[in-house]
Amino acid sequence: MRVLFVTQWFDPEPMFKGSKFVKALMQRGHHFEIVTGFPNYPTGKLYQGYKVSLYRREMIDGIPVHRVPLYPSHDRSSLRRMANYLSFCASAAIFSALHARRFDVLYAYSPITTGLVADFAGAVARRPRVIDVQDIWPDSVVRSGMTGTRWMRPILGTVCNIGHHGATAIVVQSQGMKNCLVERGVPADKVTIIHNFADEDAAAPAGRCNLAPYRFDGHFNFVFGGNLGRVQGLDTVIRAAHLAHCQVPNLRLLLIGDGIEADRLKTLVSDLKADNVMISPAVPLDMIGDVFAAADVLVVHLWDDPLFEITIPTKTQFYLAMGKPILVGIEGEAAAIIRDAGAGMVVPPQNVDAMAQAMVKLARTDRQQLLEMGRRARETYLNKFSFEKAVTATEAALAQAIAVWRGEKRAILDNVDPSSKRAG
Repeated sequence: MRVLFVTQWFDPEPMFKGSKFVKALMQRGHHFEIVTGFPNYPTGKLYQGYKVSLYRREMIDGIPVHRVPLYPSHDRSSLRRMANYLSFCASAAIFSALHARRFDVLYAYSPITTGLVADFAGAVARRPRVIDVQDIWPDSVVRSGMTGTRWMRPILGTVCNIGHHGATAIVVQSQGMKNCLVERGVPADKVTIIHNFADEDAAAPAGRCNLAPYRFDGHFNFVFGGNLGRVQGLDTVIRAAHLAHCQVPNLRLLLIGDGIEADRLKTLVSDLKADNVMISPAVPLDMIGDVFAAADVLVVHLWDDPLFEITIPTKTQFYLAMGKPILVGIEGEAAAIIRDAGAGMVVPPQNVDAMAQAMVKLARTDRQQLLEMGRRARETYLNKFSFEKAVTATEAALAQAIAVWRGEKRAILDNVDPSSKRAG
């Protein structure tokens, strides 16, 4: 298959389905080219060595990457974020429409606005398109903390409807997301569930990171790694760790990452005088495995919101792959995975007392029991969420979309008047 992969974010940005994912598919004999923007995620500032121009072509790990202009932004302003999405959407749509005929299928990945790109270019070039939906819009945008998002809801809802309607096939990462799309009118047979996976190279200690600054030794360490954003609700985790510290003096919490809430969370730590909580900048992906391996328990938390009950945060798979006990402050599918696997503890989201009690209980748990939780976590990952399973399923979804598209085209030709065929 020749695949035009449209994504607003790609390497060197910390993209989930980035170059490793694409290379794995290329190693199976397929040809991929990327249409993306100039790297600025997650800070909204252009990466060193880049400046926005009309076009830039480069090779990343043997993958042709076409960069088209966008307005770089990733802050709380809904207008600036809208400009960010729509500017990429416009430039990527023009580029893709001009080049899509060279490909068998268009694959649009995150955010949903890339679905409009694939829909437009696919319609112009008469090619099938697969949309990979990682977040339910407009719901997730409205809850993101950007100012003025309420007025965006009807616009984004229209964007989603157009993208979903125009797609030949849709990929989602959870059963709950499929149910949601079907409830919104998407045919069930159009939606395929492909669970997210972990970066399996990064989800292992590599000895590259200096752990001394984190002061792990002599403590029972809870670690959260990832985006320090609004919907993560990390004030709950900080307050819980501060409260649990009263019962378990050697209990510590490390939040490692960047995001729009970082400064506010640091202020909270200072106001609480929570000496057992540290907030540290993100480290390169090839070092994070060292940090997580040194943890006793890994933490995932999201706001108490029905939207998050139908999603599985990608760090869930990463934590499972690490083979560590997991403390989950979420309802829904992610909680069920950890609970069913016996891989940790589950508490209601945004419940400081419940999380503090769980922290105390885990800190007092026998070491052998903790190791068993970690073993079950790793086993669950390998059985259900491995990288290889996701690559195989994605390859099948793309091939199926091409087959469906060609079948539709044959059906149309079969209904054409014979005289018109001869005239053609």
